[in-house]
Amino acid sequence: MTASFPKKPSANDDYLARFVEWLDVEKGYSPHTLSNYQRDVEDFFTFAEEPPDLTALDPLFVRSYVYHLNSRCKSSSVARKLSALRTFFRFLLREKIVATDPFSHVSMPKQGKYIPVFLTVDEVFSLLESPDGRDTFAMRDKAIMEMLYATGMRVAELVGLNIDRVDFQEGMVKITGKGNKERLVPMGDPALDMLNQYLPQRQDLTAARAKRGNKPEKDALFLNARGGRITTRSIERLVSFYAERAGILAQVTPHALRHSFATHLLEMGADLRSVQELLGHASLSTTQRYTHLTIDHLMEVYDASHPKARRS
Repeated sequence: MTASFPKKPSANDDYLARFVEWLDVEKGYSPHTLSNYQRDVEDFFTFAEEPPDLTALDPLFVRSYVYHLNSRCKSSSVARKLSALRTFFRFLLREKIVATDPFSHVSMPKQGKYIPVFLTVDEVFSLLESPDGRDTFAMRDKAIMEMLYATGMRVAELVGLNIDRVDFQEGMVKITGKGNKERLVPMGDPALDMLNQYLPQRQDLTAARAKRGNKPEKDALFLNARGGRITTRSIERLVSFYAERAGILAQVTPHALRHSFATHLLEMGADLRSVQELLGHASLSTTQRYTHLTIDHLMEVYDASHPKARRS
């Protein structure tokens, strides 16, 4: 039997550790993003039998790796991996570890236009009314879905939301988004009412957790059945469950409520810049994808209503 020895740490491992720390401390990336970036860079390291020399990287090696990605991954995955490597080598340039970025001239793959999935207003109302007396956590689940739709926040932002970030007097919520950027978003009376109805249950869950001898969760707004902070996966499950109960045929995720929030605002005449601020988008072009949906909606209304638009 051949003895196995632990892998000897290389300079590349040290560069990667410093890179991940930089993304975490200086850029404020989420744990999920940090994990993806680390994995994408590690995949690049393990492409060859021997760790590549990052200070004198062979262009042929880079081209071979890009070909490898294109032949095995979807264009969206290739784009993400190349983006991670570009960011990594920009960091190495900043630290004066390398003299050039070998990925600066690599073309990003073309991707089809992504049209977000969203619900109609009637579907949203059916979804929000779906929790009832059959459900142990009906108040909590209603409050979660009301908050997602009323504020357009990402599910990870909702999971990380602490109770002291909600201004119950003014009906505002302070959301910490990507890159630790904060934004202030109104939540409307229905969401505020549901939150107030959920708070007694939250107190009961906190007390029950303490009675079991566990440290009570004082910060998190939304709690699970054990009194701990609810997870992203739990919210995904409950949204899917209530959508199915409401008879909505489309696969509904928490992100669909964010898309519905943006789409319905634009349909009702909100300007693009305001929606960008509410969503926490860094770039207006990201928000502009919702205009495709509103234009389609306007065309449907025009075709159905304008006498000259009707065809015999």
